Amino acid sequence: MADLAIYGGSAGGGKTWALLLEPLRHIHNPDFGAVIFRRTYPMIMTEGGMWDESQKIYPHLGASPRQTTMWWDFPSGARVRFAHMQHDKNRLDWQGSQIALIEFDELTHFTKQQFFYMLSRNRSMCGVRPYIRAGTNPDADSWVAQFIAWWIGDDGFAIPERAGVLRWMVRIGDKLEWFDSPGESRAEYPDIPPKSVTFVPAKVSDNPALLAADPGYLANLMALPLVDRERLLGGNWKIRPAAGKVFNRGWFPIVDAAPHAGIDCRGWDFAATAKKQEGDDPDFTAGVLMRMYGGKWYVLDSTAVRQTDTDGLMRNLAQQDRNRASNEGTEQRIRWEIEPGASGIRESRRMASMLAGYDARGVRPTGDKIQRAKGLAAQAEAGNVMLLRGGWNEEWLSHMHNIPDGDHDDIMDASVGAFKGTLKVAKKAGSVKYA
Repeated sequence: MADLAIYGGSAGGGKTWALLLEPLRHIHNPDFGAVIFRRTYPMIMTEGGMWDESQKIYPHLGASPRQTTMWWDFPSGARVRFAHMQHDKNRLDWQGSQIALIEFDELTHFTKQQFFYMLSRNRSMCGVRPYIRAGTNPDADSWVAQFIAWWIGDDGFAIPERAGVLRWMVRIGDKLEWFDSPGESRAEYPDIPPKSVTFVPAKVSDNPALLAADPGYLANLMALPLVDRERLLGGNWKIRPAAGKVFNRGWFPIVDAAPHAGIDCRGWDFAATAKKQEGDDPDFTAGVLMRMYGGKWYVLDSTAVRQTDTDGLMRNLAQQDRNRASNEGTEQRIRWEIEPGASGIRESRRMASMLAGYDARGVRPTGDKIQRAKGLAAQAEAGNVMLLRGGWNEEWLSHMHNIPDGDHDDIMDASVGAFKGTLKVAKKAGSVKYA
């Protein structure tokens, strides 16, 4: 049995249930205790999270829950506890602990320091040999990707012949030394007991119960943007956002006309500085107009300028967009991101006042830029985003294709704002009204 086993790859492979079932090997041992970690408390208690799933299993074995402390007591006295380590320093809360079984759900969410500190808490006086189990999805930029690199091929996918193969490691300071056998390790480091490690790839096909209960789950994974689909469906440990992978210019058909119906929204992204001299490469102020109709999106215009005094530009384009919307029977909106801090709120209010009479307002962004772009990227890859033919097409396509490797992301930010501005809906008086 491996001292440390990681089960990871595709979403839906049953990683959470594997972690919940593992402690059941020892629940007849009155001195046994296990701790299952997630990075934050909400991740444990969220709808359908670890705590909810444990309630489908543990009561059948006579266990009693203590929700306030997030642990289960089994009839023998054995205990399984859920815990979080939101901050890196929280690892020190476990000083002096002796935990026979430590488990991590979504290991890439934890820092390397947290993991190896808890490795030192993995000890036992209950007769169960201490060990660690972890489940995770791929993340090319995580320390976990480096840790399991031997099991992963150059293409980013698990090497089938190495799945479940044991290796042995010794940690010297912050450096890991790897060996193919415990004998090799002891020959070089006779005073340091090696730890055995293995990696087992996960696939959604490993979980037929999920696919039977939720036939649409596989379709949901297949509908993800390219990078997320490769990670969460394919189990690719090396894919990361790169030019042509977040947005690809080949995903955007160019059309000569857009439907005269739907919702128009111009999204804005504002430059912090203006171009002052030759050689400067400041951000752009970008305004992108997008129309949504019938589950399709049409990019109608993209304007990008290197200036910070854009009030006149905003007013002029707002009037042009209003005329277009009036002539083509669409609803008009204007959206921009509210910058953090009090000054961002004041500036957003000023712009809303300047554009009085328009459906114009700021919105607070959530998540990083690539995360916010995923909805637009998924629709684009599915062929649902088209460009109205115009002189701006090449600049827009080049900018979007080069995300995130290009020098600027202003046009993307404005495009995402326009896309999201066509989506927001609010139910009122039994009907659906676009907000």
